[in-house]
Amino acid sequence: MTEIESSLVPADTHARVARKIDIVVIGAGQAGLSSAYHLSRLGLSPHVQYVVIDRSPQPGGAWQFRWPSLTLSTVNGIHDLPGMKFAEAVDTSKGEVHAAVAVPQYYGAYERAFELPVRRPVAVSVVCERGERFRVETDAGVYAARGIINATGTWEAPYIPPYPGAELFKGRQLHTKDYQTADAFAGQRVLVVGGGISAIQLLDEISKVASTTWVTREEPAFRDTPFTPEVGRAAVAMVEERVRRGLPPGSVVSVTGIPITPAILAARARGALDRQPMFAEITASGVRWPDGREQAFDVILWSTGFRSALDHLAPLQLRNADGGILMTGRLATQVANDPRIHLVGYGPSASTIGANRAGGAAARELAEHLQLL
Repeated sequence: MTEIESSLVPADTHARVARKIDIVVIGAGQAGLSSAYHLSRLGLSPHVQYVVIDRSPQPGGAWQFRWPSLTLSTVNGIHDLPGMKFAEAVDTSKGEVHAAVAVPQYYGAYERAFELPVRRPVAVSVVCERGERFRVETDAGVYAARGIINATGTWEAPYIPPYPGAELFKGRQLHTKDYQTADAFAGQRVLVVGGGISAIQLLDEISKVASTTWVTREEPAFRDTPFTPEVGRAAVAMVEERVRRGLPPGSVVSVTGIPITPAILAARARGALDRQPMFAEITASGVRWPDGREQAFDVILWSTGFRSALDHLAPLQLRNADGGILMTGRLATQVANDPRIHLVGYGPSASTIGANRAGGAAARELAEHLQLL
């Protein structure tokens, strides 16, 4: 049994013994795999060990849990991981390909091709500081790590904003994360809340089989011009500027806009995109607007996004009073108050292409700080 494998026996066997390791990468989505790839190619000293911990049952990150109608043609884009193109692992020539199938296939092939030390399913419960090391407690043992690359993304932290009366509603309240098919809403009155791309996609699908109303806090910004590299850089720069000031990452939709597709034009023609302003409160049967107008609904679907899944890092007290984390480093992946911690997939590296570059920067900066090269 290797040193890494022995650390994965049940936690009660280990009792309080933690296995020493140099770097723990938490999460095996795009950001985690990119970080692991770069760690494997840095020329680390022979005795250096790192491990990638993933709570999911199979490769694919959050993609494996996405709704069935999400295909490669409807996603924002899946960027190639470093060293292997998506097309090398997935055949896209035979019509529509479901993202929940294709991405796990790609990630699995990637892990095997580069022999990345991914251990799953292993869930991290908490990370604490213990002197010069971090104590990483999991449901398969405990690690004592010198450095952490956290790449847990956002899927495990769906966000539903608090609204007065939410506890009174007698219908169903769901989040984007809970969505599977539009057929589940057939014949019902559905309120869709949110102004992002996912909200509009689900609204489009549900409006074909149900009565829908769409509400957003602000007027959505649609884009009828190409998504240029300049637009992408502007969005990343906006988020990076925020995290370097210690502010919570903001939405980039206001910068990039929502691309107008044939599906959006069809939904607009059906009247599904007649956006309403946000309601003031939730009632037992629906919602009430500020002017007193009420409307009844069977379902409220909150397509209000996600937050960074960082609860396991809470004992490290990384967040400031504003709820953000002060970030530094070449690509803003390094926690300013503790350079032994890198957050990849947080802030400007939340996109698939940003995660690749950030994974490389985080791997090198952490290895250099820990003097592992």
